Amino acid sequence: MAMLEGIRIIDLTTVIFGPYATQMLADLGAEVIKVETPGLGDVSRYLGNGRPDPTMGSIHLTVNRGKRSIALDLKKPDDAATLRDLIATGDVFFHNIRGKAIARLGFDYESCKAIKPEIIYVHGTGFGQDGPYADLQAYDDVIQAASGTTSLLPRADGNPRPRYFPSLIADKIAGHFGAQAILAALVHKLRTGEGQEVAVPMFECFTAFMLTEHLCDATLDPAIGPAGYPRQLDPTRQPFPTKDGHIAIVPYTPTSTARLMGLLGSEDLLTSPAYEEAKAKGQPMALIYTEVARRTPAKTTAEWLEIFAANDIPAMRVRDLDDIRNDPHLAATDFFRPREHPDVGAFFEMRPPVKYGAAAPRDLGYAPRIDGDGEAIRAELAARRG
Repeated sequence: MAMLEGIRIIDLTTVIFGPYATQMLADLGAEVIKVETPGLGDVSRYLGNGRPDPTMGSIHLTVNRGKRSIALDLKKPDDAATLRDLIATGDVFFHNIRGKAIARLGFDYESCKAIKPEIIYVHGTGFGQDGPYADLQAYDDVIQAASGTTSLLPRADGNPRPRYFPSLIADKIAGHFGAQAILAALVHKLRTGEGQEVAVPMFECFTAFMLTEHLCDATLDPAIGPAGYPRQLDPTRQPFPTKDGHIAIVPYTPTSTARLMGLLGSEDLLTSPAYEEAKAKGQPMALIYTEVARRTPAKTTAEWLEIFAANDIPAMRVRDLDDIRNDPHLAATDFFRPREHPDVGAFFEMRPPVKYGAAAPRDLGYAPRIDGDGEAIRAELAARRG
């Protein structure tokens, strides 16, 4: 039996934040009914190239797998009635429409609670609804800017130009918070029988994530130092060059640092005046990293990896993104599974990374076409009414 079998989620979210959250729950066995705009569908369908249909983009295959799709125009009375019928059958209703707009459509919390008193009503927002940014639109770039994340690369490399991380990191982190919130609300409902309204704001979620380490000495009042975790912002903390590529090496403890210096033939550095001076300034690792970068070009990546593995030094080859599907560890753990989508054809599916001893591995569902399950879902609702 799947972990979340029997849980039904009515998913009115779009783009990445909400769909990523519900995809993780679909992987655990929840039934996720994706409610989309007729014709166009969710924006996430167009992320990455689609074949043979542009509405079946490559990222859609990952972020909406295992869901069912129904297309509803909520401005039409019949379609709005269908959504109300769906909510009556659901455990969770999750949307990321701004508060005033969802109220105009008749699907604010109080309206949904009237349909099903024990509904878990999850509202994914850009910003918390009790602050001055409540009505602003939010996308990943907006949240990276608002949270101070665009100032991190300038702090690390000295280039003053603010920059985004090249990842939809704010959307995905908010998605993780959203999935966690749904699971917590489900546990509460199992214990008490009560539903509730749950707010999941991207800005607050991502700021909490980033400032876990980067609030740093500004955590204290009064602050005893600036925000920003120095170890992560050290410009010398970068992959190290080898004879044929680059390698990541992590001398994390004094013991492993001393061992690494010995393997590199640089043990004298740790007793040098320069090192003592760097320690006094609280910057010893910059000197270590600089020395490592000076020594590593002497051998190939494979040679260093063999040496470091034999001496318990954490290290890993630096790979290009295009090479990751050939990783031997991921191949051994069956992480990338070749599958055949009934509409798209051959594709690679990433296996959910967490393994549960109480649940056997199972084949995951496919990402749906727009309204691909609409007829069946309408028939199920009609049977329930009749």
